[in-house]
Amino acid sequence: MSLSVALAACNTPTMPFRGAVAQRISVEGSTFDVRLRGDLAEAIRINMQYAPRLGPIEGRAATAMALVSGCRVTRVTGDQALMLGQLDCGGRNVDYQPQPGLALECERIDDPLRLEGEPRFADYDCIAI
Repeated sequence: MSLSVALAACNTPTMPFRGAVAQRISVEGSTFDVRLRGDLAEAIRINMQYAPRLGPIEGRAATAMALVSGCRVTRVTGDQALMLGQLDCGGRNVDYQPQPGLALECERIDDPLRLEGEPRFADYDCIAI
C-alpha cells in the first residue's frame, strides 16, 4: 500500500456514516472529523498525537460531538482514533449539514462542572478557522 493510500484511509467514515458530511473541529489539541447520523455521532481523530488509550481523548471527542450536534452526548465507545457517541437531543431530529471547509478550533475556558451521576461539561470558546 502506498503512503498516499494509507493517509487517505485515516479519516474514512465507517459504513453507517458514509455519505454524511464531516465537520472538522479541534478541542484542546485533538482534531476530529465528526459525522452525524440519527442519534449517533462518529468522531475520527485525524491529528498525530500520543494517545495510547481512549481515556484522555474520550472527553475531547464527546465535546466535539456535542458542539457539532448541539445535543448531549450520553456515551462514547471506541478507541483513541475512532469513537462512536450516543446523542440525546431531547426528542428533536438532528439534520445537521456542515458547510464544506468550515473548521472550528475550540479551547476550554472553564473547568468541567461535575454533577453526581451526570456527564461532565465544560465551557468552550470556539472560532471558525
